[in-house]
Amino acid sequence: MLNPISVEKFADMVMENNKGYRKKDLLRDLRNTLEEKKNGAKCMVCGAPIWAAGSAITGTNLCFTCTTGEADDSEDYEIE
Repeated sequence: MLNPISVEKFADMVMENNKGYRKKDLLRDLRNTLEEKKNGAKCMVCGAPIWAAGSAITGTNLCFTCTTGEADDSEDYEIE
């Protein structure tokens, strides 16, 4: 099960580990994608609920497994 994390904390982690993001834009994308998930957005490949954290970063509505190719999400995060 994905570990819950706040939008702000996740954005800070992304900014710390990646160059090229503007925090204001990243926060907007994370919040918009989280809202899409809450409104029922589905993975465009398999139809599962989207992984909001990953979808915001990639710009594509995908679930965790379709994004990463992995089934074990126990060490990853999902924004809340």
